[in-house]
Amino acid sequence: MATGIKDKVAIAGMGCSRFGERWDCSAEDLLVEAFNEALADAGIEHGRIGAAWYGSAMEKSVGNSAIPLSTALRLEGIPVSRVENMCATGTEALRGATYAVASGAVDIALAIGAEKLKDTGYGGLPVIGKGTLNDLWMPYGSAPAGFAQLAAGYRAKYRIDKKDLKHAIGRVSWKSHQNGAKNPKAHLRKAVELETILNAPMIAEPLGVFDCCGVSDGAACAIVTTPEIARSLGKKNLVMVKAIQLSASSGREQSTNQWDGSYVQNTRNAAKAAYAEAGIRNPRDELSALEVHDCFSITELVTMEDLGVSADGQAWRDVLEGVFDADGKIPCQIDGGLKCFGHPIGASGLRMVYEHYLQLQGRAGPRQLKNPQLGLSHNLGGVPYNGVCAISIVGLEGR
Repeated sequence: MATGIKDKVAIAGMGCSRFGERWDCSAEDLLVEAFNEALADAGIEHGRIGAAWYGSAMEKSVGNSAIPLSTALRLEGIPVSRVENMCATGTEALRGATYAVASGAVDIALAIGAEKLKDTGYGGLPVIGKGTLNDLWMPYGSAPAGFAQLAAGYRAKYRIDKKDLKHAIGRVSWKSHQNGAKNPKAHLRKAVELETILNAPMIAEPLGVFDCCGVSDGAACAIVTTPEIARSLGKKNLVMVKAIQLSASSGREQSTNQWDGSYVQNTRNAAKAAYAEAGIRNPRDELSALEVHDCFSITELVTMEDLGVSADGQAWRDVLEGVFDADGKIPCQIDGGLKCFGHPIGASGLRMVYEHYLQLQGRAGPRQLKNPQLGLSHNLGGVPYNGVCAISIVGLEGR
């Protein structure tokens, strides 16, 4: 009977490029930037990597095969796989590398993701792939419009005053910009006043300019191995993979009347499986920090309920009370999140884990949290009613 991957895989090293408008760099340059940091952090020779998983979603930005990675990093004679799972692509790459080590197929594996979105010429995310996926991706016209519908469903179900919800989602963005100002690798590093956020031009009601994440270039990666090998490398305070779970939509939400538009079922499915795998019974009390898919401010707010860290209909109150602030009960987006990093699709999931990795090892500098034990990362791909959710949980050995 399957028992999951809890504590079977350790993170030996991680790396993350600076995110932003990297006009001076190619996608290959960004991959090398993240990889070199991870390799030095792991303290291993290049040739010890036994297999690699490369996450990228946009063909125009990084190519449509694994070859750009194998050539950029000179990965000689090992299997390299390119994976894509919409906005969950980075976590999908981590899942492949982690499963390879947990199964005993390789001793050391690489997960890396990158995107060079600024070069595509789009102001927002371009359409992914070809064929019927286009119809699933943006049948409603735009990403802000799709997630504005989530806000409408949530407000209607819980009868929340329009001004209260607007204030809450504005505070989501305010909190992240406060945090991102302390992160040298973030794209946007300026704290923004709440009044500025609330009075910004409207994109798709109730989402204003600051409620929508930007587009940027970036790369992030992880080198994973067994706990035994990690210890042989002299690693201490091991950061272990506690769970990685994905849930893809069956189409029920958009093809039946069983969904009321106020939550994301894929997140609830993945969270339930991840908590079971990690042995977490009370996420609100046990999780130390969250990195969630704040593509839009309402998405982060609703995700708090989908993850079970806020009661249904109460996340907006928790946000206003500062529960998810840097000094709150469960800090969320302590690195600035997608709001400050932007969303280079293949990199985002790994970038989130990178922050947890630094926090757990006490290496996060001015944004360091006090005694973190478990960190959860959440990626949401597609739209609220048709997509995929990926959740990873990492924590210190013995937790």
